[in-house]
Amino acid sequence: MKVAATVSLVPEARGGPFVFWEDLALASEKAQRLGFDAIEIFPPAASAVDAGNLSALLEDHNLKLAAIGTGGGWVKRRLTLTSSDANVRREAGDFVRSIIDAAGALGAPTIIGSMQGRWGDGVSRDNAIGWLSEALNDLGEHARTLRVPLLYEPLNRYETNMVNVLSDGIALVQSLSTRNVRLLADLYHMNIEEADLAVALRETADLLGHVHLADSNRRPAGDGHTDFGLIADALRGVGYDGYLSAECFPWPDPDSAAEQTMRAFRRYFAG
Repeated sequence: MKVAATVSLVPEARGGPFVFWEDLALASEKAQRLGFDAIEIFPPAASAVDAGNLSALLEDHNLKLAAIGTGGGWVKRRLTLTSSDANVRREAGDFVRSIIDAAGALGAPTIIGSMQGRWGDGVSRDNAIGWLSEALNDLGEHARTLRVPLLYEPLNRYETNMVNVLSDGIALVQSLSTRNVRLLADLYHMNIEEADLAVALRETADLLGHVHLADSNRRPAGDGHTDFGLIADALRGVGYDGYLSAECFPWPDPDSAAEQTMRAFRRYFAG
């Protein structure tokens, strides 16, 4: 297993669950110094990710790109794939597609989390699931042409009413015509929704494509009450060898959060 640090480039999201903020070069330098394998980026748009410059930056710091998130489309423009407005859905799909192109150019997957939206306010659950499935099929196949997976992230009930637990995520992904969508297991969301985190991870098995590493209170791993020993055993049990990406609050500050993440990773997951 490998460890990544999150870097947000979206000023409007300041205070959210990202270890580093805005200065990509400085974040990369710190990530390298602390021993991270990669960074995960949360950009405002694909235009903020220049493949040439980012590739050079990653090479200079011996880092990989773990993934790129699409939530900037929601934060900046309130775009979702399940909006009642067909124009908004189309714009959301175009936004995600552009991120897939940017991430795929660097061999990294794209994450769909908050962009999935929710049902209600005139949108039925069936319609919302239908629109989400249609988008995942289309975008998953687009990602396949770039030889990278598309990652779909179940979120907790306070952020979406679409899919909250991994078992429902499995059902959704297995219902798709594409076979290029995998699940992102976020340990913070799972702490709210899952009866047993380790069991849920084992049941996800081959569909597990990415993990967001955070403690029960969304602080860095080791600063809450999650039993990471059980999490590590479950991930090893299913042969997971992907990234654990620290999507956590920069508590009490970014440098401390990064250092605590590395302590927890080395204790439970390294080797």
